[in-house]
Amino acid sequence: MENIIRIAVQKSGRLSEDSLSLIKECGIKFYNGTGKLKSTSTNFPIEFLFLRDDDIPGYVADGVADLGIVGENELVEKNKEVNTLKKLGFSKCRLSLAIPKGQDYPGLSFFDGKSIATSYPKILGDFLKSKNLQAEIHEISGSVEIAPSIGLAEAICDIVSSGSTLMMNGLKEVEQIFKSEAVLISNKNLSPEKLSIVDKLLFRMNAVQTGKSNKYVLLNAPNHSLDKIISLIPGMRSPTILPLAQEGWSSVHSVLSEEQFWENIEGLRAAGAEGILVVPIEKMVV
Repeated sequence: MENIIRIAVQKSGRLSEDSLSLIKECGIKFYNGTGKLKSTSTNFPIEFLFLRDDDIPGYVADGVADLGIVGENELVEKNKEVNTLKKLGFSKCRLSLAIPKGQDYPGLSFFDGKSIATSYPKILGDFLKSKNLQAEIHEISGSVEIAPSIGLAEAICDIVSSGSTLMMNGLKEVEQIFKSEAVLISNKNLSPEKLSIVDKLLFRMNAVQTGKSNKYVLLNAPNHSLDKIISLIPGMRSPTILPLAQEGWSSVHSVLSEEQFWENIEGLRAAGAEGILVVPIEKMVV
């Protein structure tokens, strides 16, 4: 079908929740009941396929799905021919090497000649090769953390978020080898009609993400300090300045990144700004 695109999304888990939340924030309506493997939007030309995350790169490369949302770790590990359209900023994690917590760690040379259990043999193999290390890689599909305690391997290479799972299994993280977050990928041979729909979806995603990373700032300021305050919160083009009923004062409205605001808050207060409000932005089109 040329007038609809298919997007593959993880069927369960945190990545699935964050992916579907982003799509819903884009104003796209659909039903994804428990156990449902396919769904069609009621107000946007898109169909959803709910799949295992490690299957998504292959489905997109083969053209079964036009788009996919997947972790960079799975994308790189599967090594499929797809286009990466956008980093999505959620489901961030790292792929790390870990060893028993009582083991001394002198550095990467520790792994030379050792056996390492992992579900990511390609990423690990590429890393070891780049460091001129020779190690035996044991590929296992799950419960990687248990490998050292049952004698399967002397170390592991696995996804780490908080590190609590490693601690519970008597392991310590010693080297980070890969950073990952969710990405939007596409088939390399989309028709012009499908590319047009993808552009509309990207426009919505960009508006949502830009809104999340920026804040709407309102404050009251004495007129003699306006030049200084404008230099601290310049906005997208320039701030909006409205006179207050109290003579000699104005209300300043601006948009800026949250990080910039916290960097400049003391300067704003020193310049005489009062009644500072910071308001979330739901969507922002630039």
